[in-house]
Amino acid sequence: MSADHGTITSMDVDVAFVKSKRGILKVAEMVTLFVAFVCFTVGSRPEYITASVMEFLITSLLLSLYLFKLNKRLTFFFWPLVDMVNSVLAAVFFTVLSLVALITYHVTGTLVGGIVTFMSAALLCVDSYTLFRSITFNKRRGESQSQGSGAVNGGAADHP
Repeated sequence: MSADHGTITSMDVDVAFVKSKRGILKVAEMVTLFVAFVCFTVGSRPEYITASVMEFLITSLLLSLYLFKLNKRLTFFFWPLVDMVNSVLAAVFFTVLSLVALITYHVTGTLVGGIVTFMSAALLCVDSYTLFRSITFNKRRGESQSQGSGAVNGGAADHP
């Protein structure tokens, strides 16, 4: 028997992530999704309620994953890519959902929920863009930052 069997491992909290741009963006997404949930609840639109609650839960799970540094322990997924795919799909879905909510509203809560959902879709677009810029595929970290997109377009000069 090893002596480590009875010890409790502590979980580090990454407070710097919440203060970073991506952390603030995740918190802003959660706030807008919660406000959209409340507005759609007032408007009694169960299909919109479900969509906003699902994305709120997914975003809160991803935030807690980064906050407790579980992405470093659970290495069977490439978490930034999972987060980016979620942000892209959610942005497209919420753009369509907000347009449908704005077109078919009968209660003011649905109208406000559609506007807030559109703001959430914009935040998700920004989140997916920042994640896309930070992900490197088959390049060393210094190489991807120094070359920019010159290697992608055959070595042509980058345009401003």
